[in-house]
Amino acid sequence: MATKKAFPLRINPAVLAAMQRWADDELRSVNAQIEFVLRDALVKAGRVKITQKVITEIEDNEEQP
Repeated sequence: MATKKAFPLRINPAVLAAMQRWADDELRSVNAQIEFVLRDALVKAGRVKITQKVITEIEDNEEQP
C-alpha cells in the first residue's frame, strides 16, 4: 500500500466550513472527507479505476512503463 503524502492546501474559509459540516454529518475528518470527494470525482470523471469495492485505493488509467 502506498503511503500518503502531506501537502498544504489553501482553501476558502466558507468552503472549508461547508466541508467540515459535511464531514461531521458523515462522521469523517475534514481531511478524509476531502479525500473521499476527490476520489469520487476522479472515478466519476473516468480518470482512475476502482481497485476495490470500497474505494480505498485508486489506480491510474494510464499504463505505466
